[in-house]
Amino acid sequence: MAELDGDVFHPDRSVAATAHVPDADALRAEALADPQGFWADMADELEWFEPWDKVLDDSDAPFYRWFTGARCNIVHNCLDRHLTGPNKNKLALIWQSEDGSEHKTYSYYSLNRQVNMMANIIKAMGITKGDRVTIYLPRIPEVFFAMLACAKIGAVHSVIFAGFSSDALASRIDDSESKLVITADGSFVNGSVFPLKSIVDEAVRYSPTVENVIVVRRAGNEVTMDALRDHWYSDLLALPIAKGTCETVSLDSEDPLYILYTSGSTGKPKAILHTHGGYMVGTYTTLKYTFDMRPEDRWWCTADPGWVTGHSYLVYGPLLTGATVFMFEGGPTYPYPNRWWQLIEYYGITQFYTAPTAIRSLMRFGEAWPNRHDLSSLRLLGSVGEPINPEAWHWFHRVIGKEQCPIMDTWWQTETGMFQITQTPGEPQKPGSAGKPFFGQDVAILDADGNEVPDGEEGFLVLKNPWPAMLRTLYRDDQRYVDTYWSTYPGVYLAGDSARRDADGYLWIIGRTDDVIKVSGHRLGTAEVESALVSHPAVSEAAAIGLPHEVKGNAIHAYVVLRVGEKETPTLAEELRAHVAQHLSPIAKPDAIDVVEKLPKTRSGKIMRRVLKARAQGLDEGDLSTLEE
Repeated sequence: MAELDGDVFHPDRSVAATAHVPDADALRAEALADPQGFWADMADELEWFEPWDKVLDDSDAPFYRWFTGARCNIVHNCLDRHLTGPNKNKLALIWQSEDGSEHKTYSYYSLNRQVNMMANIIKAMGITKGDRVTIYLPRIPEVFFAMLACAKIGAVHSVIFAGFSSDALASRIDDSESKLVITADGSFVNGSVFPLKSIVDEAVRYSPTVENVIVVRRAGNEVTMDALRDHWYSDLLALPIAKGTCETVSLDSEDPLYILYTSGSTGKPKAILHTHGGYMVGTYTTLKYTFDMRPEDRWWCTADPGWVTGHSYLVYGPLLTGATVFMFEGGPTYPYPNRWWQLIEYYGITQFYTAPTAIRSLMRFGEAWPNRHDLSSLRLLGSVGEPINPEAWHWFHRVIGKEQCPIMDTWWQTETGMFQITQTPGEPQKPGSAGKPFFGQDVAILDADGNEVPDGEEGFLVLKNPWPAMLRTLYRDDQRYVDTYWSTYPGVYLAGDSARRDADGYLWIIGRTDDVIKVSGHRLGTAEVESALVSHPAVSEAAAIGLPHEVKGNAIHAYVVLRVGEKETPTLAEELRAHVAQHLSPIAKPDAIDVVEKLPKTRSGKIMRRVLKARAQGLDEGDLSTLEE
């Protein structure tokens, strides 16, 4: 029987006995002893047009190459290989519109047909191997079609979150030199229409490289169509160019699959480059083992395709495992805060993967909303994007998982492409810990001089082994790739996060190193302060920032969102300061605490602390195009 023993959750023994990995520590030791052997075994579970000469070529480190000499295409393993077996008529994708009025389903056979048509159209636009295609679409089926179609013909897709401003979109189009943009007339966001096409019009107005824009009809809003450049997707589907099959191109294992822009410390976005072969093996293996994927499962990752979680674990990873994927157009609280729980019940979702921020947001509305629904189909829960505080972990486990579902916390990055720290379903779990290194990975916690710190002490998180789904470089910026990730500690990858390891080998992510606040010589992670604040019964969400202080160096300034029904009182701030002192340390008490209605967040749920810092200091807030609202 599953039980919570103090701070450790022990899944029922039957979970491990029936999982893909019955003894995780044994496999962890075996894979660490021979990482290349482990990854070769995993690669053998997929299909290759031609075998590899070498599993890992590290002769030009840190520009590592995986499965060198092999020929493959990720789409062959996502779609083609499923068409000759029992998965042919299995549901590959289930989609529901924001308002619930539209439902669409695609078997592996019909999804392949849609991808063929999209690929034929893209080819007719003059797109060939290596060309970049910008995809600016909401959570609709066409985003699957577009990504897979690009990969199928060897084009490199650049998916941009469908909420970026025209300036942000334009800079990414120009940097990638995209020849084609795929967008929609608009998208639905909490019942309102967001005008995607007009943003694209502004972005490409002065673009020297964009030759065509494909527009999907979605929201029905009025748009302007350039007769020489813009094409309705529905019109293109009716043309002979869309008909027939499209060959899945044989590519070198190291041929580019996609670029994805992510924030950099300099303010200029970095274009992370991923390739077909290694990324395919890494995402397949991590999803299969971490979430124990089975043929009968229905998988739901709530991420937007515009972020790496949407790439790896909404689109590619699930299809590689032959899963049935569910995608929902809307968010968790529109029109009511039971929307996600309603969908889990209706569609029989078995694995549910979301962000701690979303969990904490839903906690505000209490337990009555989820308790209205039968969530017994759930087998595993997952957390991604930031450290999950113990309070949210316990709520997720008790209220949503009914104290039976293990929670797979996952630490990874846009750069890593796949999970690096996590657990498997049968392992004991510690609420708030990310778990242990994934199979084949060696994780270390280092001090500023490159020495490993003792257990329990905080340091810089590094990855000592290369891994298949790792970024190959920063697009057209090899030197920045080396400087950012490999120069601080030569030979190992600097993650940019601080962490500690406990005596049992569990890793605890403190937060970004630039999110660490130094108060009177003491290093305090924003995640730690926020976790302490959220553990107070009145608080739903929290954000902590460091502001200059002439005595302490930095003073902690906190922002909190209260739970529904809670009111701000004259003594609340002092109560919260005392609560932090009790649950973390007196040195961590915020100097100031503001009660706010909401926190500035990206669509993927990450709090934008730089915005809070700028507001507190009366500075320019910078680019706000990634804000959720």
